[in-house]
Amino acid sequence: MKPRYTALTFLCLTLIASFAMAVSEPEFTTLKQESDFELRQYAGFIVAETFVEGDFDDAGRTGFRRVAAYIFGDNLTDEGASTKIAMTAPVTVEPAPPGEQSIPAQPVMLQSDADRWRLHFVMPAGSTLESLPKPVDERITLRQIPSHQVASIRFSGFTTRAKMQEKTEELKNWISTQGLEPVAPPQVARYDDPFTLPWNRRNEILIEVESSDH
Repeated sequence: MKPRYTALTFLCLTLIASFAMAVSEPEFTTLKQESDFELRQYAGFIVAETFVEGDFDDAGRTGFRRVAAYIFGDNLTDEGASTKIAMTAPVTVEPAPPGEQSIPAQPVMLQSDADRWRLHFVMPAGSTLESLPKPVDERITLRQIPSHQVASIRFSGFTTRAKMQEKTEELKNWISTQGLEPVAPPQVARYDDPFTLPWNRRNEILIEVESSDH
C-alpha cells in the first residue's frame, strides 16, 4: 500500500527543509554579553502575528501552523496571486490578555490563568507593510515593530512551563542588576524545528527594556 500524504505532512516536510538551510534572523547589535545573557539593540522589523487561545503548547502549535500557512502561500499580492515568503527565526510567543491587541505595560509571564497568546514570525529584512502580501486568514495581522532594546537569556532543552518560569526570573534578576527597566512582557523565542535534539536547541526568553546608553 502506498503511503498517504496529507497537506500537513507536506507542510511539515517543507518547514524541516527550510530550517535545515540557513534561516535569517532580525538584525541586532550586541551591546553587552555575560554568560547566557545579552543586551541587544534590534533594528525595526515587521511581524506576521496571530492570537491563539489554549495552553502554551497547543496554542503554539495552532499559531505556528496558521502563520506558517501564510508565509507558504496562503496570501494575496496586489495582483491577486499568492507567493512564498522566506522562513525566518525565531518563532516568538508571549501572553496576551483577553480582548487586548496591544502589548501590556507591565511584564507578566505564564500566569496560571493565562490562556491567550500572541505568536509571531519576523518577516524578512527589507519587507514593508506595502510590499508584503495580505493574509487570506483574517486572524493574521502584519505589524511594524520599531527599533528597540531587548535583554535575553539563552537555554537549551524543552520549553516547559517550569523552565520558562525559571529562566524568566533569572533574566529579570539580571535586568535589575544592570539598572534596566522592563517595558513589555517576556517573550519565548524558539529558533529550531521540533526535530532538533533537545540539547542542541536554542531557546530564549526576551524582555524589551527601556533604551539605555550601554
